[in-house]
Amino acid sequence: MGKADAYFEKDQPFKEEISILREIAQATELEETVKWGAPVYTIENKNVLGIMAFKNHFGLWFFNGVYLSDPENVLENAQEGKTKGMRHWKFTAGSEIDRRLILDYMNEAIENQKRGLEVKTERKKKSATVIPELLKKALEGNDLLQNRFDGLAPYKQREYCEYIDTAKQEKTKLSRLAKILPMIEEGIGINDKYR
Repeated sequence: MGKADAYFEKDQPFKEEISILREIAQATELEETVKWGAPVYTIENKNVLGIMAFKNHFGLWFFNGVYLSDPENVLENAQEGKTKGMRHWKFTAGSEIDRRLILDYMNEAIENQKRGLEVKTERKKKSATVIPELLKKALEGNDLLQNRFDGLAPYKQREYCEYIDTAKQEKTKLSRLAKILPMIEEGIGINDKYR
């Protein structure tokens, strides 16, 4: 019994229809698995398509559907504005299932994946650390301290800056600065003892 069997066997709207989509997907070289509680079909551990049923419709989700030629103009952006690559093909009745056409779309999605056509998610770069004026002055007057601070990982530099920045009163900022300067000189991060 495969991982996805439970999804297809449970009592739900469009149970028979999604089983037909499953048969078509199983006729390809895709591997069936379950991700996010639904059947997902992969090749070389890359997500190619998924099958899902809802109350009013069922369908196919193509993870990189943006690259499909879509000759029948059946694909929709899965979540307008939120996903760049995913496209879905909605059905509301079993009579809309055209096995040959669906297989063509699936095979094109497989070929696209093999060719490496996939939308890369961009990681947002963190903004450059702004060094508080108080810390900046302390570093500028001491080459050893400046070198040690520069040698710290960016996240450790950020932690020191936030530690000073979050103090509300000037005297608290000064006492925090006095506390961290020896730590910076040793080349350790403010939270290293907790790691």
